[in-house]
Amino acid sequence: MSEYKLKIGITQGDTNGIGWEIILKSLAHSSMVEIFTPVVYGAKHIAEFYMRGLEDFEPIQFNICTSAAEARRGKINLVECGAKDTRIEVGHATEASAQQALDALEKASADLVAGDLAAVVTAPISKEAMQKVGFGFTGHTEYFASKAEGSPMMIMCSNALRVALQTVHIPVDKVAESLSTEAIVESLQSLRQTLKQDFGVVEPRIAVLSLNPHAGDGGLLGSEEEEIIRPAIQEAAKQNILAFGPMAADGLFASGGYAKYDAILAMYHDQGLTPFKALSPEGVNVTAGLNIVRTSPDHGTAYDIAGKDVADAQSMRNAIYEAIDIVRRRSDYEYWSRNPLEHFEREKGRDISVSDLKEIQVEE
Repeated sequence: MSEYKLKIGITQGDTNGIGWEIILKSLAHSSMVEIFTPVVYGAKHIAEFYMRGLEDFEPIQFNICTSAAEARRGKINLVECGAKDTRIEVGHATEASAQQALDALEKASADLVAGDLAAVVTAPISKEAMQKVGFGFTGHTEYFASKAEGSPMMIMCSNALRVALQTVHIPVDKVAESLSTEAIVESLQSLRQTLKQDFGVVEPRIAVLSLNPHAGDGGLLGSEEEEIIRPAIQEAAKQNILAFGPMAADGLFASGGYAKYDAILAMYHDQGLTPFKALSPEGVNVTAGLNIVRTSPDHGTAYDIAGKDVADAQSMRNAIYEAIDIVRRRSDYEYWSRNPLEHFEREKGRDISVSDLKEIQVEE
């Protein structure tokens, strides 16, 4: 694995936001191509426009290719996407910038599913603008779920904590009706597996947040804790999942209690992401539960600072590093958890002799 440079796709995102700035800054150091083989999906003329706006930045010489299959090691590869005359309107969501984002996403996801990429890292998009060009999804998480196998789970991760979401991009007034004991148990199963295979946690401890203030105050402030969430935790325990709660979100985060757990399962988007971003401003968004790997920085398009050379690229760098780490951890997990007796399957029903073992060793 050390000799093999993983091909990691990077999509340009909305071209009027900070996507290209954080991509360029992330790839600026020459050592990056020693870690992995970058395959950027985007428009060359737009990349060059943002390069001119960066101080003390040596322009990147892209290796232009038509797909990840043609990407060269030691180079920063660019798969050109979108119209070559797209107008750049820095700081504004437009259909043209959304179309550029969609074109890049489509090409990168096709290469990922085809196996020509090890993972994809996505720069931010404008969800509102994307709907105007026929995107049809509420975010990247749902998009990649349509392209891959499995049930997606959104996990925000950093060195400080990991937060998974029970519900993702739905209105707050729909959260309670979207919860069920069965769905939470499934999320805990998926989260446990993800922590083991993608993050290398031997046996994860998971904190489960309540939905209502003060964990419902024994039913005074809501019944979801006693009727839905606690039964899910109890069922998870029967399956040897180390889940604890339901816990009030404010108390868990304010007290620092989150540090006792390998991950936290939040019931809805802002309940989990608000404290996460406050505690981990350079965190990473991971789409877990699928047979492909996708990560992204934990921020949006930041139109207000686009084109000003002030965007911090650390979250994007972390997203790239996390994608590489997850691919390698998955490979290691698959190797170490494989059936050690699988080559004996053909020998069922009879004794294995010493000569048989020698033959098997020769075959191996």
